[in-house]
Amino acid sequence: MALFEDEPKKKRAVHEIGQDLATLSVGELDERIAELRAEIARLEEERGAKGATRSAADALFRR
Repeated sequence: MALFEDEPKKKRAVHEIGQDLATLSVGELDERIAELRAEIARLEEERGAKGATRSAADALFRR
């Protein structure tokens, strides 16, 4: 129970690494796969952005 009513509720994790998958239905597995693929795409996008920033900084300081 939240101490104050205006505290944000924590979002339940869609998937935990190493979680027992035996109790999940095929639909639930498909849903988790889709969520994990979306998260991977988000991570790859961020990695690309950071790589571009680093490349720009390296080019600037190599003058």
